[in-house]
Amino acid sequence: MDASADYDPFARVYNLHWGSYARLVVPILEHLVLQHLPRRAPVLDLCCGTGQLAARLTEDGYKVTGVDISGSMIEIARAAAAGADFHVQDVRHPLPVGGFAAALSTFDSLNHMMTLEDLTRVFQNVRDVLGTNGHFAFDLNMAAAYEARWRGTFAYVEDDHVCALRSSHDLAARTGRMDLTIFELARGAWTRADLSLMQRWYAKDEVLAALRAAGFTDSRSFSADEPIAVGCPALPGRMFFVARAPR
Repeated sequence: MDASADYDPFARVYNLHWGSYARLVVPILEHLVLQHLPRRAPVLDLCCGTGQLAARLTEDGYKVTGVDISGSMIEIARAAAAGADFHVQDVRHPLPVGGFAAALSTFDSLNHMMTLEDLTRVFQNVRDVLGTNGHFAFDLNMAAAYEARWRGTFAYVEDDHVCALRSSHDLAARTGRMDLTIFELARGAWTRADLSLMQRWYAKDEVLAALRAAGFTDSRSFSADEPIAVGCPALPGRMFFVARAPR
């Protein structure tokens, strides 16, 4: 996770083909966190992407602040969730001050932290902007997700864009790599972008220890294979974590 430029060419295609994931996990977020929040509670959407979760939360009455490293994704998010406040920012740096009742991060966004030190730093930044007894919930891809899904090639082919993906993983390094080639049609001409996105997986105990090191209490984990929330699709290899800021 080095620069917003790594993610900007992916923004439009991501929004079309992956952005809707955020809405699929709303039942899980409702079960883990949202049911405990008061109406109009301030919520931080961490690594908010193109704003589809922020849009849903805003519709439900929450006061949403979204942060993401990609300026292009934030541009789409601002159009999708006009009632939310968005910031272009690396989440490894201090976050907007807000006294948030909850912070949420979805779709394995924090797997883009390539060292445990960076992951712990993000946890500390989140703790610093949560109000007393604030909630923090996020999901991560675990090793099983990379073994099952991060391999092989597939493509989306549409009239105005093509996105070809080649994914792989390295068990020894605990990393996943996705190489993308994107063609887009704009003003009668095709353009090409090539980019590589990297992720790293962590053991459950490492994540829980990092939360404790950042000052969180009551840290818990839930496998997405468990019936966390009725009606939520199965998400093999994904784990949800929830923690509380100190009282």
